[in-house]
Amino acid sequence: MTGTVENTYAALKEKARQQYNLRHEATKTRIQIGSATCENAAGSEKVLEEFRKHIVASGKDDVVLHRTGCTGRCSKEPIVTVIAPGKIPVKYERVDSGRVHEIFTSHIMGGKPKAELMLDSTEQPAQYELFFCNSARCINPTKVDLVGLFYDKLEQNKISTDKARISKTSCMGLCEAGREGEAINVLIRPGKVIYNVKNATDIDEIISTHIIGGKTVERLMVGGNPLGARFFELYGDSAFFNRQSRLALRNSGLIDPENIYEYIMVDGFEALAKVLAKADRGWVIDEVTKSTLRGRGGGGYPTGTKWSMAAKENNETKYIICNADEGDPGAFMDRSMLEGDPLSIIEGMMIGAYAMGASKGFFYVRAEYPLAIKRIDRALNICREHGLLGNNILGSGWDFEIEIRLGAGAFVCGEETALIHSIEGERGQPRVRPPYPTTSGLWGKPTVINNVETFANVPLILLYGAQWFKQIGSVRAGGTKVFSLTGKVQHTGLVEVPMGSTLREVVFDIGGGVPGGKALKAIQTGGPAGGTIPANLIDTAVDYESLTALGSIMGSGGMIVIDETDCMVDIAKFFITFSQDESCGKCTPCREGTKRMLEILERITAGKGVKEDLDKLERLAILLRKSSLCGLGRAAPNPVLSTMKYFRKEYDAHVIDKVCPAGKCKSLVKFEISPEKCVGCTACARHCPVPCISGTPKHLHVIDQSRCIRCGKCFEVCRFNAVLKNGKAKE
Repeated sequence: MTGTVENTYAALKEKARQQYNLRHEATKTRIQIGSATCENAAGSEKVLEEFRKHIVASGKDDVVLHRTGCTGRCSKEPIVTVIAPGKIPVKYERVDSGRVHEIFTSHIMGGKPKAELMLDSTEQPAQYELFFCNSARCINPTKVDLVGLFYDKLEQNKISTDKARISKTSCMGLCEAGREGEAINVLIRPGKVIYNVKNATDIDEIISTHIIGGKTVERLMVGGNPLGARFFELYGDSAFFNRQSRLALRNSGLIDPENIYEYIMVDGFEALAKVLAKADRGWVIDEVTKSTLRGRGGGGYPTGTKWSMAAKENNETKYIICNADEGDPGAFMDRSMLEGDPLSIIEGMMIGAYAMGASKGFFYVRAEYPLAIKRIDRALNICREHGLLGNNILGSGWDFEIEIRLGAGAFVCGEETALIHSIEGERGQPRVRPPYPTTSGLWGKPTVINNVETFANVPLILLYGAQWFKQIGSVRAGGTKVFSLTGKVQHTGLVEVPMGSTLREVVFDIGGGVPGGKALKAIQTGGPAGGTIPANLIDTAVDYESLTALGSIMGSGGMIVIDETDCMVDIAKFFITFSQDESCGKCTPCREGTKRMLEILERITAGKGVKEDLDKLERLAILLRKSSLCGLGRAAPNPVLSTMKYFRKEYDAHVIDKVCPAGKCKSLVKFEISPEKCVGCTACARHCPVPCISGTPKHLHVIDQSRCIRCGKCFEVCRFNAVLKNGKAKE
């Protein structure tokens, strides 16, 4: 059977290679455009069509269009990448129809990139770009600074930045445990050549042979096709991308999500073939366990342990479920992975199913994700067509099938027992555990539930090994974590970093910090079930235990940046409003507790709170945490408890001083006109919608506080900063 599986997969890979060669893309200029919900909303479909028209009109037959999934750089979409043979790839940001014409005429036709339209740069690309791995295992401050030495050698050889340019990247996935600081890996593009550099002699040879002579140094080359190299070859020159380590998002922005041959060309389904050829379910579970992969849906439960529990159940019928019910406000990690690389999720799910002995799987996806649903359905059909799903998969004798089930958008259906009830056609409400789903789940049968990101990591563990995966992350959790970085931050989007990275690295090194010169105030992690971490704890490591110790959680990966203009009481009210609205109502603590907590917060933000409200609020929050039926109810008070812990003075200001320090709570905002600054221009009175401002031209104006609706229009339109908001002038 082993030979049959290996031969069947080899034939499939050969077919993928033939299909790729038929397109002759290696000798053509490729225009790559992202295609996902976010990219399409920004106009990528129109951009794609506009490029198609230009290609036809030009008569060029050496230019092709290539559709990929989303790169995750939300604030700069649509992103277009031009990849010409032998040249460094060039990326353009916020491309529209007008920019298509500029890019096509100047770059495609004229051979000169439009520097002013490029992503994160206004400089023409260098002839060579060198990306040095900056992970802890490559860099050791106690040994020789090889990057600094490379800079010195380039200068000694009078090589300018037009000829060669150096950048640093996150881990390329070439680590070897126990060899930290002995060498450093460097990727040189174009050509995707990786060298392992140990000393000054190696550097001299790379400069003389490769940079000056244009030939590779064979003895220093790293063999194989390292995972990180594929991504950094295209995106390594951008700080937003090159400081990430992309495992779960490894193919997003690189391959066409609806083309199985492109997925196979990047080793797709090789891990599944390896598992089926080995035919050892215990080995699969052992590898996943040793990798320290933990559930990425929020709980952080060890994946291998969960699979082992289900595998031990003596039952002929077992199920596996992919939880794609992503309900956190501002979270879009799962959606992006399903739209950009659905086949990797399917492969990971199939490996899990084989390990635990399941013959049926389900994708549980919320109906608000139409493009993700379409691409999952398309991917499943393609797998069936190629013998990768259904009966006798890859000639192994193993049968497995997957169906899609749509959720109606209830947040509580992200909880595994509520999700099971929903698939069964019942009302989506949680139940008491035990028994756990691994013992009695879907229709009373042993069931494993993992989320999208968890399954995306599984093929890598079986392909590259548990130790490889483990050493990328922290001591207690291997691998990486994907976050949707939103809020008051320069660069919003999807960020994937090794477990144990700090919040500072995510928000400032990758996200670019807070815009407008504002100060960072806090970071909310874990969505409505998470907590708020103050700015003074920004060097906290991102892992399950560290965040829990601070009163927050990892959650599924939502990360919201909060600046000095945000009110923490209002933030807590926002999340409690969400939790109260989404409460399934089954248990009294959550149903009634979130309602009462919201009422107290509404009183406080309306200026009607009393000191006793703070004690009631805290007692209610602790009660919910202790007595709610499911994890969502028990975590719902986290935003309140964490803001009260770290920002108690703001609560006191709202209740005692009747002031909102951030000026966000309308009822606690007071607008006044400064007698010293008012020149009587009448702008405030003319724009006031009530009106509540009196005064004559060239004389002091006055606001009638009893009639003021606190809309802030006077504050906005005053050109002399005479209108004060809570005693402060406009900056």
